[in-house]
Amino acid sequence: MARLDTQKPGFYKPLSAWAVVAMAVLLLGGVARAELVDGVQLPDKTSKVGERRYRVPQDWENTLKYFKTVYSTATYPRRSIVNQPGVKAIHIANPGGKGWAGLNVYEANEEVRVYVVPPEGVPAKAPKKKQTPKK
Repeated sequence: MARLDTQKPGFYKPLSAWAVVAMAVLLLGGVARAELVDGVQLPDKTSKVGERRYRVPQDWENTLKYFKTVYSTATYPRRSIVNQPGVKAIHIANPGGKGWAGLNVYEANEEVRVYVVPPEGVPAKAPKKKQTPKK
């Protein structure tokens, strides 16, 4: 067995194992755990409020920062929908159109919500009607 060019007693392999464990902890500690819905990545702790509608716990500015990091402005174009007192809304288009056509991010009544726009040809789910028993 060949010796390493070090003066320290001990083995090299256990030290590398500790380095791998330390790197794994550092890398996994900073990973954001986001929810993936219909192919759209939504912020943590987002709650569903309706069909394709979600409430975001963050404020307007932080929500826009989040979507800017997840969906770059170069790839996913944005346009303003509404900008009135008390209401702000933007549309983030998905040029690929796979899974979702776009996102409508809006703030009203001090609450931020996201609507996932379905691709063309995908109907919105209609509420189920109760069947009445036949006589």
